Amino acid sequence: MTSGSPDLSMQHLVDDEIDLRQLWRTLMRNKWGIFGFAFVVTVLTTLVVFSMRPVYQATATLMFEGKKANVVSIEQVYGLDSSGSEYLLTQLEILKSRNIAEKVVTKLALQEHPEFNQEPAFSFNWRDMLPFSLPGNNTPKELSEQDKLNRFVEEFQSRLKINPVGKTLLVQISFQANSPQLAADVANAMGQTYIESNLDAKLEVTVQASTWLSERLEGIQAGKKAAEQELQNFLDTENLVGDEGGATIANKQLDLVANKLIEARGDRLELENLYRQIQGAKGSIAQYELVPGVLQDPTVQDYKRKLLEIELKSSELAKRYGPKHPTLIGVQSELNRVRSSLDKQILSVINGIKNDYLGARASENSLEGTMANSRVSIQDIQRKEFRRKELKQEVDAKTAIYDTFLQRFNETNATDDLNTGNARVVDPAVVPGDPVKPNKKLIILLAFMLSAMAGVGFSLLLAALNNTVQTAEDVENKLASSILGILPLLKITKKNPHPSYHEFLDDVQSSFAESVRTIRTGVVLSGLDNPHKIIAVTSTVPGEGKTSVALNMAFGLAQMEKVLLIGADMRRPSLAKALGLDASAPGLSNLVAGTSSLEDCIQHHASSNIDVITAGLIPPNPLELLSSNRFATVLETLGAKYDRILIDTAPTQAVSDALVLAPKVGAMIYVVKADSTSYLQAKAGLKRLREINAPLIGVVLNQVNTRKVSKYYGGDYGGYYDNYGYTAASQNAA
Repeated sequence: MTSGSPDLSMQHLVDDEIDLRQLWRTLMRNKWGIFGFAFVVTVLTTLVVFSMRPVYQATATLMFEGKKANVVSIEQVYGLDSSGSEYLLTQLEILKSRNIAEKVVTKLALQEHPEFNQEPAFSFNWRDMLPFSLPGNNTPKELSEQDKLNRFVEEFQSRLKINPVGKTLLVQISFQANSPQLAADVANAMGQTYIESNLDAKLEVTVQASTWLSERLEGIQAGKKAAEQELQNFLDTENLVGDEGGATIANKQLDLVANKLIEARGDRLELENLYRQIQGAKGSIAQYELVPGVLQDPTVQDYKRKLLEIELKSSELAKRYGPKHPTLIGVQSELNRVRSSLDKQILSVINGIKNDYLGARASENSLEGTMANSRVSIQDIQRKEFRRKELKQEVDAKTAIYDTFLQRFNETNATDDLNTGNARVVDPAVVPGDPVKPNKKLIILLAFMLSAMAGVGFSLLLAALNNTVQTAEDVENKLASSILGILPLLKITKKNPHPSYHEFLDDVQSSFAESVRTIRTGVVLSGLDNPHKIIAVTSTVPGEGKTSVALNMAFGLAQMEKVLLIGADMRRPSLAKALGLDASAPGLSNLVAGTSSLEDCIQHHASSNIDVITAGLIPPNPLELLSSNRFATVLETLGAKYDRILIDTAPTQAVSDALVLAPKVGAMIYVVKADSTSYLQAKAGLKRLREINAPLIGVVLNQVNTRKVSKYYGGDYGGYYDNYGYTAASQNAA
């Protein structure tokens, strides 16, 4: 049974799905380590937690007063609106300020309080651990009293919490301390100190404002009177009356002239069009007659209608009479008279249009002149009005300033409402009965959970970094090869360092013997039509148990066939020692070199009934010996005498002996040591064999810890041998 092609097998190496069962097995494999780590961390955490001093928290509730109907508007002196969110946020920051904290520290003499003067339980100075002294001054710098106070206030503020309550005017002041009484005292002192500080600030601002206002009021009053006098002098000089100094009348007059000018300009444009048409006629009555103004004249229209009637009458008479008939001559005379009257009327209309045009143009020019004069007059009035407004605004501004200062001066002198604060304590802090931290149960629980998670993560990391072949599934997925069988790990003792060499012969009912027979069955079934006469056994690196596999395969096949076992690993021969044979006897190297006969090189192992050819004398270059024609001839000779020949050859990654033997054998078995050999190395060895088309029939996974595999990889591996029918009961039945 040959292995599948590398291209088809590569698809088994890529699997993007998460195998939950494999993850679970990994966790179960390391569960005691995970639990032990979590237990140790939890115990240490418990010791630390129970050594901590309890921390108590007391909370006082402060309420900021909203906007009140005060006699004195002290909020305006501050420049803040006590009803806005900005005011509340400002007061919160003042409450959190270092100034308030320092006042509380001084008021309660906290620097002398025992809680803030405890010696640290453990002090570590890394300089003391050095075997030498560092250059420079190693003595700590002496702090000034102010620096000590600053550091103390910072530590004090770190224990303080000030939080607003929702969308209300309430603020909660909390303080944490080891002493419950101290926590309550500090929380209450914070609220009271803030109220007192606010009252002091109000009084200080009031005094400063009164002094400043009294000094400024006289100067502002004098400036106001000077501005009023300057305005009055300007009005008298320019003869301005009314609110806007005549600008309203001038603007109305300008609007009237502008409207008349627009009308005159429209008339002129209309007449100018007619005038240009008349000029284009060049004195021709026929062209004059086509001018729209002439055509629309009623008299011209009457003459043209009469002329048309006479022409029609003349045309009818001309059909009856000759040209000299008196009637026709009379009609013709009347026609000439009407024509002459029409021409005169056309000329009269033309002259009227010309006169109207000239009159319209003169009227437009006159109105434009009046418009220009009005603009000049208005501009002069506006310049005066601008100056008047400037003076008036200056008077108004100084008057407003004077009124404001006078009002503030009166307010700041009335100090009745300054005795009330802008906040009050609505819920004083009480001495707490239970500590708020440490939450021992939560900390211990979190320590256990986090350490367990860390252990799980470390276990999964180790599993991910493990690049060895551990199971039959790894052989198929990682090595893209078919599994030929699994050999269990045997217990090694000082008296029995290599139990796999004789386990098959000593205990035929053991699981190891069942495994060997399973592999034997696989080898036989892989060559039913063309039995594998010569079988080579190799591995990736030394120490994987290829000699043990070769031995036990020979033992198993010898129960049915005549078997020869050849030790072709001439660099590190171990076959003679494993079987207890004479290592100095002639072997394969002697047989190929022709220095010994075949009968001298073959040794018989009585307990297993197999013939053995050991490595013999170690040659200087085993590779040349194995690739020689004499070696091929020896294999042909031996193949005629034996049903099956097994060759124990060198590892593929160490030397190229297996590559040279591959074309000369009918099948190759590749041995991989479980949980030891890197799958990358084994994969590289298999690749080298596949590149030369070696007849690989499968992989034997050697030294598998079946109890561990069964426990941590599921029932598929625990019942591996039972699934194939190789149980003790089946053997007895056979």
